[in-house]
Amino acid sequence: MSGRLTFAYPGDIETRTGGYGYDRRVIATLRDLGWDVDPVSLGNAFPNSAPQEIEAAGAILSALPDSALVLIDGLAYGVMDAWAARETKRLKITALVHHPLALETGLDEEQRAVLATREKAALSHVRGVIVTSHMTATELAANYGVPAEKIAVAMPGMDPGPLAAGGNNPPLVLSVGTLTRRKGHDVLIAALGKLRDLRWICRIVGNKELDPQVTAELERQIAEANLIERIELAGQIEDPRTEFAKADIFALASRYEGYGMVFAEALAQGLPIIGCAAGAVPDVVPESAGILVAPDDPAAFADALGKLLTEPETRIAMADAAAVAGARLPSWRDTAKIISGFLETSS
Repeated sequence: MSGRLTFAYPGDIETRTGGYGYDRRVIATLRDLGWDVDPVSLGNAFPNSAPQEIEAAGAILSALPDSALVLIDGLAYGVMDAWAARETKRLKITALVHHPLALETGLDEEQRAVLATREKAALSHVRGVIVTSHMTATELAANYGVPAEKIAVAMPGMDPGPLAAGGNNPPLVLSVGTLTRRKGHDVLIAALGKLRDLRWICRIVGNKELDPQVTAELERQIAEANLIERIELAGQIEDPRTEFAKADIFALASRYEGYGMVFAEALAQGLPIIGCAAGAVPDVVPESAGILVAPDDPAAFADALGKLLTEPETRIAMADAAAVAGARLPSWRDTAKIISGFLETSS
């Protein structure tokens, strides 16, 4: 299993988000499998790019020789439809779609329609599409015109980490996710405000710089709720496994997830989960290991979180079930083998 591959992505590959983490690990593990992988950044502006920025990104890839094999992260590829139409016969293009761009939180209907149209057009020019969940595969087949046989599901792998010991007094509620609107930290904070009479502390771990406006709104929300002493916006952490190991409960109110790597990471380290039945989250979190409620419902989120805070026996049972489910998750080598085989057959 080997070959030469250009792996193209937007922005900085070292950005600490689940999507970039997936890209980093796939690049490294494909190399372990014998691939000669050339990582290429396409610039920082995606997906809200000006036409000249998209053209500049396309020019980078258009400099590749005929028949070059290219894997392009969907955060950029979804708006490179015009470039893809020009190069589809010359290059071997595969897309990596974490989740469709039109399903990002905070878009108006016109923005959604434009992004969906452009991404559907871009995906019509690929030899294959790699997705990170069965839910995304279903979405692309149903609404983006991608034949099912051209889609490969390569779920994120897991790194082993120590099981959470629990037993903190007060219980530590952990949330891990970049401070963006889609991650629903505002819902978590509102839910915790309804539980102020219970004993708990909360750490929200995630990059504060990608959306400074959301970060400022969350800081203001915490202050106005008089919860500064109990909720910490901890910022970006190099290795969140240490955070999972110290927590009692994992809680993330994402409004949408194409997969939700942090939910799988929480399972792998034996944490009971409170989340939302949004996107692929129900596919990742078994009922035995957590409670999922409707998105954008702080009251329901508070009820679920309150149950784990006040019923230690339920919390322990769900932690045990999480550890069992986490032990069944794929390794990064499993993920890379799926991608490697798909690249070989689709090119």
